[in-house]
This record gives sequence, C-alpha cells and structure tokens, in this order.
Amino acid sequence: MNLIPTIGIEMHCEMKSNSKVFSTSANTYSKHSNNHVSALDIALPGTLPVVNLECVKKAILMSSILNCEIPEMLYFDRKNYYYPDLPKGYQITQSHAPIGINGKIEIPYKESTLKIAIHDIHLEEDTAKIEHLMEESLINYNRAGVPLLELVTEPVFHSKEEVLAFLEYIRKIYQYTDISDADVKRGQVRCDVNISVALENEPLGTKVEIKGVNSFSNILLVIDAEIARQKELIENGKKEEIKQETRRFDESLGTTVRMRSKIDAIDYKYFVEPNIPKIKLDKTMIEQIKNSIIELPLSRMNRYKELGLSKEDIMILTKERNISDYFDECLKLGRDAKKISNWITGIILSYIKKEDVSILDISLTPKELNLLLTSLEEGTISNKQAKEIASIVLNEHKSVSECLEKENNQISDDKLLDEIVQNIIAENPTQVEAYHNGRTNLFNFFVGAVMKETKGQANPVLTKEIIAKYLNKEEE
Repeated sequence: MNLIPTIGIEMHCEMKSNSKVFSTSANTYSKHSNNHVSALDIALPGTLPVVNLECVKKAILMSSILNCEIPEMLYFDRKNYYYPDLPKGYQITQSHAPIGINGKIEIPYKESTLKIAIHDIHLEEDTAKIEHLMEESLINYNRAGVPLLELVTEPVFHSKEEVLAFLEYIRKIYQYTDISDADVKRGQVRCDVNISVALENEPLGTKVEIKGVNSFSNILLVIDAEIARQKELIENGKKEEIKQETRRFDESLGTTVRMRSKIDAIDYKYFVEPNIPKIKLDKTMIEQIKNSIIELPLSRMNRYKELGLSKEDIMILTKERNISDYFDECLKLGRDAKKISNWITGIILSYIKKEDVSILDISLTPKELNLLLTSLEEGTISNKQAKEIASIVLNEHKSVSECLEKENNQISDDKLLDEIVQNIIAENPTQVEAYHNGRTNLFNFFVGAVMKETKGQANPVLTKEIIAKYLNKEEE
C-alpha cells in the first residue's frame, strides 16, 4: 500500500505588547505565579474587556505578510467551553471574521521553496496555565489574557521535514517583525497537529488532532508516531478504528493517546462577543501597516545567494534580524560580502554566544569593523593584529582608533626588515631549496618567521615584498 500522510498545523504564538489583549495587566514573562493578573483576567463580575490596539496592528501586519484577505470590520466571538484554565467559562477569539483568511506564503525548503496555503489567522486570548501535581493541580493566571495569534494552515504538508521548515520560518518572521519573541522554551509557541493518512490519489483520510504540542522536536515525534499508528490500522484492515478525535502525545510511551472525541465548531456554541463593539478597520491604517513590512528572511536569503555566499553562511546570517541588519550595514559601507560574512560568523558570533549578548550591544559596530578592515587592507596591520584588535574592542569596549594608535609602532623600516629577512633566509637553506623545487607554500613559512622575530609588528605588505625579492633572486 502506498499510504500518503497529510498534515495541517494550527500554530499558536504569544504576541509582544505592554499589556494583555483585553486588560491592562502586564504582558511579560515572570518566574512568579499570579503577579500579572487583573480583575478582568479572572472574570470578576462587572469587568469589561477593552481591545489592545497594538495587538490589532500586529495581527494585521502578520495577516498582510501571509497575503491574507483582511475584513472591513473587526469583531470577536465567544468560544464556550469549561476548563479550569478558562476562568470566564469562555474564550474571546475570532471565528466568524478572522483578521486574515485565504492566505499564502512561500517558505525556503531544501534547495527550493514551498508554497503554503493559509486557511486563516486570528487574534484571541490565551488561557491560564495549569500545573498538574501528584495530588493537586495549580493554576497560574499570568498567562490568562495574553494576546495570541493562531495561524491555521490548509492540510498541505506531507512530511515532518516540510512542517519543521514551515514552523521555523514562521517563527523567524515573528521575531524579525517584533510581533513575538516566539520563544519555544517559554511556551510562547504551541501547536495542534492535524494528521490523516490515505491511499495515494484517494480523498483525505479521517483527521486526527494532536493537541498542545509545545516543542518543535516533539512535533516531529508526534508526526512519526501518529502516522505509524494510522498506517498500521489501515494495513491491518482496521481503517474504521481511525476516528475523528483529539489525542495527546505521551513521551513515555512514544505514541499518541486518546483524550476525547473531536469537538466540532458547533459544540463550542460560538456567538459574537457582546461586550466588544464591532470596529471598522481604517483602510489608511492597513495600508500604512502593509507599507511598513521590512525585508523578510526569504528575500534576504535570495539576495545573499546572489552575493556568492554559501548556504551555511546565509542560514547563519539570516537566523536573526539583528545579525542580518548588521551584515547589510557593512555592505552599505562597501565591504566585500564574503569577508564580512567570515568576520561575523567567526569572531563576532563567537563573542556573542560566549557572552550571551545581542549584536546590537557590541562595541565592534559596522563602522568600527569597517575602519579595522580598511587598515588591514592598506597593510598598516597584519591579519593577526586585526583579530587581536577586534578581540580588544569586543572585550574591553575600546575603539578601533585607540587600538590602531597603539599598533602604529609597526615596523616599516625597509632596511631593518631587509636585514631580518636576509638573516632568516640564510638560517633556513633547506626551506629555500624546497621553495625553489616547487613548494611555494613555504613562502608563508618565511612570513611567519619574520613575524615571530618582530613579535608580529613587521609591516606585512613590506615584509612579503622583501621576502619575494630575495626568494626570486635566489631562484634566478
């Protein structure tokens, strides 16, 4: 049997904003439970929700990036169900008129791209967080009311690799646009995974939803486990046992476990949220938001590819917007793309990782790096000296100019260097002979010997000229 899996993703991502989506409580991560909670968050009588405009603007921004249709009127719905993490007994969400529908986005995948169809994206409030202990369950209401964007794809994926590429790219967009930190470790991204298996060229099989998967690595495990479960049932003639239901992933068992029969939308008894009036979305505001969209990762990847950079370098440079912006600023200063890429992916990112800081906060700014590389290219400092200066600037927060002043006692006396080179050549006849016999890479041996003799202070350009003069003379 040639069984084909089909996968759809519901990606929930917590948004960045000063306050929650319908209340004035702080929307910020806290290690302490229940310290960012208002009367509205816990549904005390007499409280009324107020829509956070910043969240609406960011929702429109993401909807525009996904090339969705945006409605004329903004309104919300009540999704009615009871669970301890939902203090009101309902969730304020969007069902009838999501902020974006019928979207599409192109994402990088292997050596090409994938076109992903988007069903909708909608703005809603997050639930509280429950921690189940041995004999009791504790509720943290800090998360109740946190603004949440839910992105729902069409069932368009056929492998876990495609799903992972999509999730990683969308997370990158959230981070690039400052819509969200999209920190999986802090639970800011959670997914529901819808999976069905059917014979090739036949209609889609029965959809099974795996709820609340909280890491990308677990999503991959979920997909493998559920596809294997459904395939086994079909191959054993038990296709009817695949029911529309909601399951969860049990890490200890390595498989999905039934939670409940799948609830259809009608069971939630959606109706328009009566406490939030309908809001007409201003067309000028929407256009301004669309015009504010920055260059996104895929466009940058394609541009860097045209500059001749390797796939590995491109992935590193576009992983974070700040790193990509730093690289672009260096390009604007006229630097060579490959040289700049080497410096960023080498000494700069090594320092950032070690010190756990942002590239925005380092002392070696694009202008400082430009000054350093100009001195290197002019031959006033050696490559070794350039790296030493970069390290000093990064670690001691000094300027490149200060360091160059100190390094300007470089030896550029041609008579002195001439004498040093002659002595080194005289002391290494074996290497000279090998050089003349075709081992031209020994040229660097003589350069290194001069640098060692002068403690790295010899003018590298002048040194190479003098060495070449004597080696070529010997060859003649």
